[in-house]
Amino acid sequence: MAQRLKTDWILFLTVLTLVCFGLVMVYSASSFIAELKYHVSSTHFFVRQLGWAAFSFIALLVCMRRDYRQWNSPRFAFAGLGVVLLLLVVVYITDSGSHRWLHAGPFTLQPSELAKPALALFLAFFLCRRMGAVNEKHTLGPIAIVISFMALAVAFADFGTAVVLVTTTIAVIFVAGIEYRYLIPCGILGLILGLGFIAMKPYRLARAIDFLDKDHKLLARIDPGNHILNYARKTASTSDPGYQQLQSKIAVGSGGFFGVGLMESKQKMLYLPEAHTDFIYGVIGEETGFFGAALLLLGFVVVLWRGIRTYVRATDNFGKYLALSVTVCVVVQAFINISVALDLVPNKGIPLPFISYGGSSLLSTLLLLGMLLSVSEHAA
Repeated sequence: MAQRLKTDWILFLTVLTLVCFGLVMVYSASSFIAELKYHVSSTHFFVRQLGWAAFSFIALLVCMRRDYRQWNSPRFAFAGLGVVLLLLVVVYITDSGSHRWLHAGPFTLQPSELAKPALALFLAFFLCRRMGAVNEKHTLGPIAIVISFMALAVAFADFGTAVVLVTTTIAVIFVAGIEYRYLIPCGILGLILGLGFIAMKPYRLARAIDFLDKDHKLLARIDPGNHILNYARKTASTSDPGYQQLQSKIAVGSGGFFGVGLMESKQKMLYLPEAHTDFIYGVIGEETGFFGAALLLLGFVVVLWRGIRTYVRATDNFGKYLALSVTVCVVVQAFINISVALDLVPNKGIPLPFISYGGSSLLSTLLLLGMLLSVSEHAA
């Protein structure tokens, strides 16, 4: 007798609602700049995002209906990592400008986004085979090598995604039982590498300096000759690296409790750069107010709740750690994006899951949620 599948309708409908809300906000946030800045139809970004949403939702349904236990093999765990690393190398060579995009005619793909589902599968596959031996070198060594290669490959062009990958890995192995004595050196090494990647790109350094020392008083004491500041300003697109976050805070603050109404944002009219991508939360805060922004946060809380519930209810370790990896990855990215929009952390240029314009991000997110729903459906 075939197993009766039990769909997590709360999670499924929450995901569907978030995607639909994202489409509405992408249209609202992009319609003005589409015509004025890019000289295309006001529906240009909306139509493209709608196409990606349809394709990505089909991918979610395929993953959701497939028994997640079939992914518990080296074929999926290592092939996914290999394909992503290969694509990152290809992109680094072919996209000489930003080293981010793989172009295929009118379509573009950001391979760093695919690193998230690939990493989730690898962590679940590897940890379920090393339960009880998490603190041995034969466990920590391979994980450290894989996440280092993946994070280094991604961080050259997409530091924000690298932060999400590393944070997800640390959270999952912490739950798996890693001892604190191993976490401390890992944290120190991660901090050193992170500082190195920030310093490698002048605009990243400019953002960090502006966030930590806006008036540059401390920096002037350390570097009286302004060598660091001059280097940081080399590729800055504006004299104020904190301009985007300032405009985002103005947008959120202007919304009040119920907002100024859909399509009525003033900040999206070329005041707030990246209004339909990385800083779409600012437009949400302005147009729907505290009420709408809080409901969006509630949506991510539901994803977190159902993800933890699936982790607890899964009866096998692969399902547990797959559910945990997916949940942490999506929620951490949402937390970072919203924190950036509210000027609580330095700008990292990372999209808001489900909501921001970007086909690669939406595809990656719905692949992850398809995996989570599969665990929820098929776990005995």
